[in-house]
Amino acid sequence: MRFDFPDHGGFFAEGAPIFVARAPGRLDVMGGIADYSGSLVAEMPIGQAALCGAQVDPSGNLTIRSVNIGRTVTVPTGGERETERWAIYLAGCVALLKAEGLLAPTAGVRLLLSSDVPLGAGVSSSAAIEVATMRALAAAFDLTLDGLTLARLCQRVENEWVGAPCGIMDQVTSACGEEGKLLLLRCQPHTIDGYTTIPDGWTVFGIDSCVKHSVGGTGYTGVRCAAFMGAKLLGLTPTDYLCNLTPESYKALGIALPETLSGAEFLRQHGPTWDSVTQVLPDQSYPVLAATEHPIFENQRVATFLSALDAGDFRLAGEQMLAAHASYSRCGLGTKETDLLVELAMAQSGVVGAKITGGGSGGTVCLLCPTEREAAIAESVADSYEKHTGTVPRIIQGTSPGALSTPVRLL
Repeated sequence: MRFDFPDHGGFFAEGAPIFVARAPGRLDVMGGIADYSGSLVAEMPIGQAALCGAQVDPSGNLTIRSVNIGRTVTVPTGGERETERWAIYLAGCVALLKAEGLLAPTAGVRLLLSSDVPLGAGVSSSAAIEVATMRALAAAFDLTLDGLTLARLCQRVENEWVGAPCGIMDQVTSACGEEGKLLLLRCQPHTIDGYTTIPDGWTVFGIDSCVKHSVGGTGYTGVRCAAFMGAKLLGLTPTDYLCNLTPESYKALGIALPETLSGAEFLRQHGPTWDSVTQVLPDQSYPVLAATEHPIFENQRVATFLSALDAGDFRLAGEQMLAAHASYSRCGLGTKETDLLVELAMAQSGVVGAKITGGGSGGTVCLLCPTEREAAIAESVADSYEKHTGTVPRIIQGTSPGALSTPVRLL
């Protein structure tokens, strides 16, 4: 497990304690974008992680340095949203703690970030940064934050400061995940149902298409917005979750949702949705049918996937992954590169399932295969992908504990 904090090169003051926290990225095995509709999701913390060092600064300044890009910024109070984008993830943590009264308005801190979680790969690089930062801040200022509270604060940073309308599964996995286990999270709004292991002899790993993914992108945001539009059209209320409709009860409603619907038409007939982090845009067309059906059926697919793993029916588990991948495409969140990775993976002996992950629109594909075949499959798929695209994909392998299972280091 990586926990080698880089030489800070004089960034921190001599003699004052430095608190270093570690938080991993995650591999979305099943559930994905259905999280914001209340689905059960199954997430694996990965081996790559973000490290954040925090040192209280009596001057009251907020200074942030990224080892990865070699940049340092000083952020004025109230200017957290206007700083460089990479720094907002850390500055937003400080700003939110101040807004919640957990830090004094004059509190100063120096934050040093180092991360090997791939950016834009759909494996929650942003959540890892937020969780590591929040955990380091909690240690530096002697705050007591349980895992779910910490994760919720980090999600708010992403929603309110970064402006990305993500669900909560990424932050919960980074904070509360356990090494080698799938975290089972019921996103209503964030109940951990437990942890389960992939059966002996089998594994999941990821292959990054190197097509950059962002949950702040228009594709993900539009699909999320469309799901809430569909929920309103089905007669749900703000306290309901789409995923509490089974496929059978959804069909029994007998409501024919439109395949697409313009924002202007929806607003004229129904007004805004109740989603606090997206807006219906009048000049945009929304994939209402696919975006609404996806979480309803995905919630069932996740349950079937987990039952199949327990029963040793890996073929059935793999079928759920492939169905999830196809459903992303129907929502408009697929890419030709991730489709190619799934096709190449399924041509390999031993692979029973593969799917796009996270917010889709590029990023990483998750594979389910026998452990003894993992290395050979990864090499073969990577070679074939490079021949087809000219791009060398990144392999996402290994697992590590979440931030709350990793003690904060004192330097």
